[in-house]
Amino acid sequence: MRNDTVLIIEPNFSGHRWRYAEWAANAYMEAGYRCLIVTDPLNASHPLATKIRAEDRPELQIEFVAPPGRNERRGLSSRLSSISYARFHQDFRHAFDIASRGHRVALVVVPYVDYFFLALPFLGSPFGVTPWVGITMRSNFHHEQVGVRAPRRPLVNAAKALLFMRAIGAPGLKTLLTIDPTLADWWTDIGHRDARAPKQAAAIEYLADPFPDARAAEPQLAKARLGLGGGKHVLVYGAINDRKGVFELAAALAARPADANAPTLVIAGAQDEDVRSTLAAVIAKIVPKPVVLDTFISSEIELDLFSACDVVWLGYKGHYGMSGVLVQAYRFGKPVVATADGLIGWFCRTGELGPVVDELSPSTINRALDAVLAGAPHATPGAQHLLERNTLSQFKQTLRQAVA
Repeated sequence: MRNDTVLIIEPNFSGHRWRYAEWAANAYMEAGYRCLIVTDPLNASHPLATKIRAEDRPELQIEFVAPPGRNERRGLSSRLSSISYARFHQDFRHAFDIASRGHRVALVVVPYVDYFFLALPFLGSPFGVTPWVGITMRSNFHHEQVGVRAPRRPLVNAAKALLFMRAIGAPGLKTLLTIDPTLADWWTDIGHRDARAPKQAAAIEYLADPFPDARAAEPQLAKARLGLGGGKHVLVYGAINDRKGVFELAAALAARPADANAPTLVIAGAQDEDVRSTLAAVIAKIVPKPVVLDTFISSEIELDLFSACDVVWLGYKGHYGMSGVLVQAYRFGKPVVATADGLIGWFCRTGELGPVVDELSPSTINRALDAVLAGAPHATPGAQHLLERNTLSQFKQTLRQAVA
């Protein structure tokens, strides 16, 4: 086993995808495998890539593989390459073909299988006969059946359900891991009884979206390191785009009285270009002056942010999947203001993690903030909440069990 290699193919290191790649590598290295992370050359300067190259350990390497050249000739192949699922399928097949040379590949891990998952019924596995494990983060066709609030799309969901049924029967796929617990429940309670369900299907298991085991810093020391003042702080964290609801939150904070009890907005994470061009003007109206960290956030600063801030904003819009920020807030014992939509709303539906908002008007947001800032009770680690499973050790154990 020690000479076998696990290929972890993730072309995009944005958001938390690079962390999934790193954590997957750690899980399989601990089981005795060599690991090779395969990614796009555009990520060569990313901190994870820099770290792996600097350490230069035989058990963990990184390889940069550019996407293949596209066939410009008109015809079926060119039309397929213009469809995102098929294009990504080509990219992963190419990355596997290049990176697997000279290695005895025991397993391929795809930290974000949604790139090409719905192409599997038509194109088969991009990894030939090599066994593989995929992690799905955006399979949401089943939400209406299990009580998750999401847009009604009966025709789209029916088509995706059919493709999903066929995809989980793809050769080589050993286990489909999902960060959505309702998908695993749906398969157990509903999906496997469907007449379209394949007789030989991959196992579908819940993979709790993790936050590394970490102890919160003393809040005042964390505030001092971040240069934050006194009073309460509301944190917006992660890749900052319009779906974060940051403009709606800013409008609500601008409408609050500028008194000593007004919370300070903290926006931490690299901003999309379209957000960056307009956000500065919007938040200029807020008192106290917001704190903005428009950059990649290191693990040390991340720990200080969640230690120092008092409320975590999860009033996202058009986002129906899981949120690692929710896990981080729970792990640090911080209340959230959350959307009622999607998996965020499903996890927060009881209100024990903080107020849930049905819409993002300034009055609704400020009522929720007032409830939190007044000290409304919320769940903390140690309570028997489903988020107790969202630890790095549980994540690694589930990944290893997927190939047991």
